[in-house]
Amino acid sequence: MQRSRVLSNRFLAFAALLAGITAAFAFQRPFREYTPMEGRDSEAALPPDYLNKAELVLGRLMYPSGGAGGFGRGRGGGNWLNGGTNWTVDYPRGDRTFALAIRRLTRIDVRSVEQPVNPDDGDEIYYWPYLHVGMPTNWNLTDSEAAKIREYLLRGGFMLCDSFFGTREWEGFVAGMKKIFPDREIVDLPPEEPIFHTAYDVQERFQVGNYRSMQRSGVTYRADGKEPAWRGVRDDHGRVVVAITFNNDLGDSWQLADNPEYPQKFSYLGIRLGVDFVIYTMTH
Repeated sequence: MQRSRVLSNRFLAFAALLAGITAAFAFQRPFREYTPMEGRDSEAALPPDYLNKAELVLGRLMYPSGGAGGFGRGRGGGNWLNGGTNWTVDYPRGDRTFALAIRRLTRIDVRSVEQPVNPDDGDEIYYWPYLHVGMPTNWNLTDSEAAKIREYLLRGGFMLCDSFFGTREWEGFVAGMKKIFPDREIVDLPPEEPIFHTAYDVQERFQVGNYRSMQRSGVTYRADGKEPAWRGVRDDHGRVVVAITFNNDLGDSWQLADNPEYPQKFSYLGIRLGVDFVIYTMTH
């Protein structure tokens, strides 16, 4: 059973799901795959049950990046509609490994494959309550895309923004976030924030390292992104609608969970945090 259109009132959302499930299936776009930015490092075979229905699907936000319209030559540039750009970092292996972890660690019926979600596809975004946003360092949203994402979040949707480091990448992220929420503040999330204490009581938060930086330079971060930060954006009711794991790489911690060269402690923390975020999405 797919989650239906996200509404701010969870009881109304559930009622709408039961009443209109047949119509929802008719309008949701089918599963689709794109080229991963990291090539074979992020490839993953399709699980045999990838077409099975489920109560939760992990969405991944598609967005333009790089030059104007996402077709520039800068980092993350290229035709974002074909994949291979920033939004496909840690995709799809990270998403599918994370889905497997959710299945093993919780009783949530999660689909074994992710769902790339294009905000330009009509009302499609409203059918997926959780969206992962990978490497939003130079996302270049149009006004209509930003407005669609804003409406999605205010209806009850949730985004996790991950896999970006350092001052320059933060500035690029903020520029895009200000298009979505011009008047909402990005705040630090304290250790006691409920989002860290849903399925797991995460008391210790340390930097979840970037694998390529460890290989190249022996440090766990890019640029000047040494200090991890846990930030968010709230709606009018205080709910965290955007979780921001700045100077962290949860995506690496998921897709490299079975890689002996990647420190186990990072995957241990990254998966627990991810599960907490998903539970928060479904209960708040």
